[in-house]
Amino acid sequence: MKLCNGVFEGGGVRGIAHVGAACALEAAGYQFEALAGSSAGAIVAALLAAGYPCSQLKREMMNLDYRRFKGKSLGDYFGTVGKALSLFFTLGIYDTDYLELWIKQMLEPKGIRTFGDVAETGRQLFITASDLTDRKLLVFPGDGEVFGLKPEEFPVALAVKASVSIPVFFEPVCIKDSSGQIHVLVDGGLLSNYPAWMFGGGSARQPTFGFQFQTEKEAEGTTGCSHKPGLTEYLKSIVATCMDAIDNNCQGAGTELHTIQISTAVGTGTGRRNIGSTEFGLTKAQQEELFENGRRAARITLSHM
Repeated sequence: MKLCNGVFEGGGVRGIAHVGAACALEAAGYQFEALAGSSAGAIVAALLAAGYPCSQLKREMMNLDYRRFKGKSLGDYFGTVGKALSLFFTLGIYDTDYLELWIKQMLEPKGIRTFGDVAETGRQLFITASDLTDRKLLVFPGDGEVFGLKPEEFPVALAVKASVSIPVFFEPVCIKDSSGQIHVLVDGGLLSNYPAWMFGGGSARQPTFGFQFQTEKEAEGTTGCSHKPGLTEYLKSIVATCMDAIDNNCQGAGTELHTIQISTAVGTGTGRRNIGSTEFGLTKAQQEELFENGRRAARITLSHM
């Protein structure tokens, strides 16, 4: 087996495409030794670090009802008014309780609860979250010390829960530090959606593979503005700039990183479109196509190495 590092970008429900790409690497004889991820990428990184073979991970994720990840909301009972009340009282429309429970249930059969358990397998796992209280990026397990825990004692499922908590859409994770102050943690992708800088790009001996999503417009190089942007484009650009700032500035010169660009588009002809990160009603056919997008993208990258 050839050892490698893996970095998984956040992408919501499109995480099944990461699994497809990882399966292609596994088939080519690669084995992950160190993994990092933000948001949905944190889920895939955690499960691979726990020791799931890609074929089993695909089955688990294909059988998953993504709609349950949205958790419960007053909006389920009172529509738009309920969503507004949820946002006012809990700072998020949906909870992530089911997602945390699912992660725990997936990790338990592998004997994984804490980052220390992961280390005992010989693998390393790093998960990002955004601390709104201290206004900084957290990287677990190291930053578990902020909350009075040794890095090896921090629960993996809790780190994943914090990393996937998209602001407003999901409730934030609130944790007290050793002094009793409450920290509000949200989506790691808010500050570092693609933390490839964590491994410094790797080397020829142990390469780093980055798993990154790409819309068809991005693939065609048409993301720039040919006209004055409207409000929606403007707001999306602000968010994208925040998400990419740390990642762009931390990519070291001369580092060797093999980025696998995974298409988010599914369908054919006029029905072809990009899948959004919060489309929790994915069909089996769409999941399968995203999986194949990931596998195909990884094979292309490997063929050029």
